[in-house]
Amino acid sequence: MNITRWGARLSGDRRRSVPAARMQDRIDTFSLREVLAHAPALIAVTRGPAHELAYVNEAYREVFGTRRIGLPARDIMPELADHGLLTLMDQVYRTGRGRTVRARRVDHQGAAYPGMPESERRHGYYTFVCTPVRGDGGEGGRAVRGVLVFAVDVTDQVQATDRLRESERRHRQAAVTLQRSLLPQRLEHPDDLRVSARYLPGGADAAVGGDWYDVITLGAGRTALVIGDVMGRGVRAAAVMGQLRTAVRAYARLDLPPHEVLQLLDGLAMEIDATQIATCVYAVHDPSEGVLTYSTAGHLPPLVRDPAGQVHRLDDALGPPLGTGGSWPHVSGSVPLEPGSTVAFYTDGLVERRGEDIDRGIDDLAGALDEAVGPPEAVRDRLIEHMRLPVEHDDDVALLVVQLPRHEGRAATQFRTASLDLLGGHEVAARARAFTSGVLASWQVGEELRESGVLAVSEFVANALTHGAAPMRLRLRRTDRRLIVEVSDADDHVPRRRRAAADDENGRGVAIVATIASAWGSRLTNTGKTVWCEFLL
Repeated sequence: MNITRWGARLSGDRRRSVPAARMQDRIDTFSLREVLAHAPALIAVTRGPAHELAYVNEAYREVFGTRRIGLPARDIMPELADHGLLTLMDQVYRTGRGRTVRARRVDHQGAAYPGMPESERRHGYYTFVCTPVRGDGGEGGRAVRGVLVFAVDVTDQVQATDRLRESERRHRQAAVTLQRSLLPQRLEHPDDLRVSARYLPGGADAAVGGDWYDVITLGAGRTALVIGDVMGRGVRAAAVMGQLRTAVRAYARLDLPPHEVLQLLDGLAMEIDATQIATCVYAVHDPSEGVLTYSTAGHLPPLVRDPAGQVHRLDDALGPPLGTGGSWPHVSGSVPLEPGSTVAFYTDGLVERRGEDIDRGIDDLAGALDEAVGPPEAVRDRLIEHMRLPVEHDDDVALLVVQLPRHEGRAATQFRTASLDLLGGHEVAARARAFTSGVLASWQVGEELRESGVLAVSEFVANALTHGAAPMRLRLRRTDRRLIVEVSDADDHVPRRRRAAADDENGRGVAIVATIASAWGSRLTNTGKTVWCEFLL
């Protein structure tokens, strides 16, 4: 294939200036071969259907080495085959339309690096363009005579892209690390519940979100169960999540109803970042009452499978998301939770799919919960497996599975409850002490612990008789780990531990109980208050 000289002169006004004419004459003296030889791009020209090499420029030789003119490219230019260009050149020659291969890695093997070991050989990235070379003849006088291979060095762009991706990867990894450090490192395991949780960050190309979960033991056998999701992505969402989770644990210690905890969180969320919105479910399990009390702030409804195998949505205590200003108050709902029940708390990443109604995803999860059996870890894994998360799912997933097991055999003797209505005047204190002593003896509680339990009951009942109001009730609970004493009355003034003066006749009861018990506390109820304490077995 002949590489012709540039023979055409610049067209234009014949009355051009003399300097311009001289410049044009100089340009006309350059041949196309000379121009291509000094081009920074890699250029090779082939002719005919066998792609016989007609020309390579200096830049091409520096990268791929010297090539013998006149031989088929398939025999002397293995680099073209390595990068899939020979097939592309066949298409270009046949169709007359150009083709492009983007950003292929190329090892420099040319004369510029003679004798260099392969391990030390430089490399770059090149975008290859194959375009037809037309000549005279053929239909319309524009027949394809050969193919021009034109390679542009895009190493800087590729490296910049790689650096950007690496920066994004490090940013995401930092967010994931922050997210995981803010989640519970180890779940608390209540006496009455079996729990298991799992957190899955979004796919590799998705920034981490603000999903979280928590299990908080409140004392007296009660347990708070929490799951939430901060809208948005990245470190900021994870940081807001951490602040909300810490606040939930602090508010939980107040032992408030679920809807009041969410209202406190709503105000805090606005103070943290008025532009961030979060959803949350806060639930409390009370084994003494056998109920799960819950409130939802814009979150997806938890699912409960009862002992009969029926799955129910807890969607009758809905409220606005956190951070919206509390324009609509949150409310609490409750559902009986019987032994053998399972509860699933989850975030939208588990059930939401593009182009599908989210209710369909919730129904799918409910169907999986209906069939999942075994301990909470097995149920958790079965639910995640059933939902078939895409490999590159773009949203975080948090799942918390809670079971209330049936106690049978020896375990049934370790979980016992006894209660006594405190009717009458001051004589009920003696009756309460006798009742407690008899019950604890029947539960085979050690003598020292039995004496401590009787003393705690005596102080609590005396305090209720002095400062409380009827009706009053004593309840004793034993688990496999602790003994729990509760006294309830109809007055809503909760006791406070204080340091009594030497001449005070009152104020020492709570201090005495706090000294002998492993934990104590009080909480408001719908009918008054309950004061409780625990003793480890």
